[in-house]
Amino acid sequence: MGETIGWIGVGSIGHRMAKHVAKAGHSLVVADAGSTARAPEGSKIAKSNAEVAAAAETIILSLPDGKVSVAVAKEIARAAGRKVKTVIDTSTIGIAAAEEAAAILAAAGVTYIDAPVSGGIAGADKATLSVMMACAPDAYERHQPLMALIGKPFHIGPRPGQGQAVKLLNNFLSAAAQSASCEAIAFGVKQGIPMAKILEVVNVSTGRNTATDDKFPRRIINEAYDAGFTAALQAKDVRLYLDNARKSEIPDQVASAVLDVWSKFEKDWPDADITHMYPYTRDGRVPPKKG
Repeated sequence: MGETIGWIGVGSIGHRMAKHVAKAGHSLVVADAGSTARAPEGSKIAKSNAEVAAAAETIILSLPDGKVSVAVAKEIARAAGRKVKTVIDTSTIGIAAAEEAAAILAAAGVTYIDAPVSGGIAGADKATLSVMMACAPDAYERHQPLMALIGKPFHIGPRPGQGQAVKLLNNFLSAAAQSASCEAIAFGVKQGIPMAKILEVVNVSTGRNTATDDKFPRRIINEAYDAGFTAALQAKDVRLYLDNARKSEIPDQVASAVLDVWSKFEKDWPDADITHMYPYTRDGRVPPKKG
């Protein structure tokens, strides 16, 4: 039996990651402010985050945003009978929130590892996520085997926030590629060219990207629209990237345009899957029908 791992957040991505850790032989102590229904079978369900902090030396977080991560960090830091020594945050929360959470936990003698993940529900299911770990080298070496259970760890750098930087730029590139691909493929289909033929050519040419290589052939051409990531979350991530890019005084003309596209989509239909961007674009930005 492996060590006991605390797990806070078993949402769409979190429960999928947690199951791999449990299958590897670790016992899990799980908490979630919403619901723990999707916790791996056999997990001990905690009544609070403080209870998780008192039960495990290592806690993994999978949370929706920076405000929640910071709030959870505060709960862990002030937990009575605290056992936790390391918190690994796989959430996408932005640089400032990662720095704040790290400072809160450092003051309590707890190491914070900034470790956002990328790869979506498919990567979480298959344990092929990219894990962008920003922490001291010794902390990376110590926890790399654990994070290898959910995907491929990368040591980004020593500073909390550096993992967030890579995750945000990656999500911006993905969002830009998808919105551009939706416009381009809608244009091609309008010329009477089958989508399958467009993808066949593009995916062996210079326009290939993750949207044309994965989302279109697997989730759009068959009208499944099931990437498992909402327009609202995509807009949130692009907004985070743009905010941080501006703070870094990086040109943002493209990012501003991409955010405008996703913000309009989010406003029209916030619960839509990101792959619904294609019919939304094709049909003149009329929100697609559910199902």
